[in-house]
This record gives sequence, structure tokens and C-alpha cells, in this order.
Amino acid sequence: MGSTDKKVSTDDGAARERPGCSISQVERALGILEGRWKLLIIHHLLVRQPRRFSELERAIPRVTQKMLIQQLRALEADGVVRRIVFPEVPPHVEYELTPTGTALTPALNALHDWAADTRPGA
Repeated sequence: MGSTDKKVSTDDGAARERPGCSISQVERALGILEGRWKLLIIHHLLVRQPRRFSELERAIPRVTQKMLIQQLRALEADGVVRRIVFPEVPPHVEYELTPTGTALTPALNALHDWAADTRPGA
């Protein structure tokens, strides 16, 4: 098991708080990331950025346009994503991660590794 188990549990498996990190901070972080599409949006921006709205729409085909807009606006409001507007006709808008969003790279890599190692129903 990776080093993260030492950060969130004791030797006997009982959960404990990580020094310098309160439950309310964890709840706030999870609140920022909650939503069906936010982690996928962040993932696609980590793979290649900046990305235009239409590129994100094609990369996540099951998301509706309305939901993608809502999730991007929420991520922008939380300082995870930056929206760049180019003053031209037709409008050209790109999205990229802020340093806060880029800081999620190790967490998403760990999630990727966990998903690769986990079998359905296991």
C-alpha cells in the first residue's frame, strides 16, 4: 500500500486526523470537488490545457452542455479553473487549471492508480 495509508489511519486501522488538517478543511475540499463531472473536467485539463469548451464537450460526451457550463463556473468560482476569453468574433473561450487546480495532480494520479488496481466487485 502507498504512503497515504500512514497519513489517514493508525497501525490498527482506526481513522485519525492528519496533523494540520481539520475535518472541516477536508469537507470544504470535498465540497469543491463534489459533482458528477468536476473530477473528469479536471482530469481532461491536466492531460492537456488550455482547452476550448467544445473540446471538453467532446472529451466528456455524456455531459450535457448546461451541466458542463455549471460545473466549469463552479470550478472557476472556487479558484480551480481559469476562464480565458479572447475578444474576437465568434467568441473564443478557453479553460485552464489554476495553480490550485494543478495541485490536484498527485491526488488524481493516486485515484488513477487505485482505479487501475481495483477490480469491480472486489
